[in-house]
Amino acid sequence: MSALNRRDIKRLRRKRSRLKKKLRCRFCPDGCDHSPRPIYVDFKDMRTLRTMVNREGHILSRRRTGNCAKYQRAVRQAVLRARFIGLLAYVAED
Repeated sequence: MSALNRRDIKRLRRKRSRLKKKLRCRFCPDGCDHSPRPIYVDFKDMRTLRTMVNREGHILSRRRTGNCAKYQRAVRQAVLRARFIGLLAYVAED
């Protein structure tokens, strides 16, 4: 078996980076059909909200977070509430 050259290694890394695991909604483990009503995301839970916001302060899309549509709307509302109260910054701190 021959050693891989740099070009082959780059190809393998590129191929592996494209293979991502399927993201699932972290808020509804049983699926969105069995989610509790009313759908609510706690605006005081900073650890969860910081994972939903990027470094610049923008709310991440559903593709990036893996949330379902119902909970993505709830996350947006929670981020807006946390910003209004002052728990979460509107923009990044430089």
